[in-house]
Amino acid sequence: MTTVLADAVSYLLSALGIRAIDGKEGQQTEKTRPSPAAAPSGLRMSDLPAGWRHILTHPTLRPLFLNTLAVNSLIMAPAPLLSVLMLGQLGFTPWQYGLAFALPCLGGLLGSRLSRPLVARYGRHRVLLATGTLRACWPVGLAFVGPGTSGLLLVMAVEFGLITCMGVFTPVLATTRLERTPPDRTTRTLSAWQITSRTTTAAVTALWGLLAALTGPRTAIALAGVLLLATPLLLPRRERAPRRSAAK
Repeated sequence: MTTVLADAVSYLLSALGIRAIDGKEGQQTEKTRPSPAAAPSGLRMSDLPAGWRHILTHPTLRPLFLNTLAVNSLIMAPAPLLSVLMLGQLGFTPWQYGLAFALPCLGGLLGSRLSRPLVARYGRHRVLLATGTLRACWPVGLAFVGPGTSGLLLVMAVEFGLITCMGVFTPVLATTRLERTPPDRTTRTLSAWQITSRTTTAAVTALWGLLAALTGPRTAIALAGVLLLATPLLLPRRERAPRRSAAK
């Protein structure tokens, strides 16, 4: 339970850290964006509602936002429970646990390299829909992890598949989000997105710790995996043209 709460607090602190960062609108966006001198000098809490308003009223960003909140929280919340299960009940050593999550990270590199050619061939919307669906299918497999080499290989396979799909999905999502956000709302939109995501993950992680205390870590991991299977329903069904102009 202590591990779960510590993990939840880390996400909450991350959200607060993002809030504390002062930045300029569009400072990390394309060269075609307005110069920093024309943008607001910093981010205030009163600026965040404009970011949330833009996200929640946009027909493409709203479903992507809700999907991201659900997927990120349901992937990350069971992570400390999996460590309790593997290092405790299943008897894996720390180096085996580390190896199980280190090698699959190569999937992130593979996914990022595949992202551009897949978009060029199939189009951005189809790639978002396909990889957004596929990434939700992997984590339920973690509920079946057992001891020994077979259990270790199962975790590696699940994590590799998940990370590869996310490696494709994430840059496509980032591009879509920027193209559908006016330059004068970039920082507010990205900050609202990140703060909400971190806070939601913190809350769900704490909730899953309580759930595991009542049902056991394996049951809680399985429930998160089953709920993830429904998250593709939140993805946008149709591709819409970018809406970039700022409100008058």
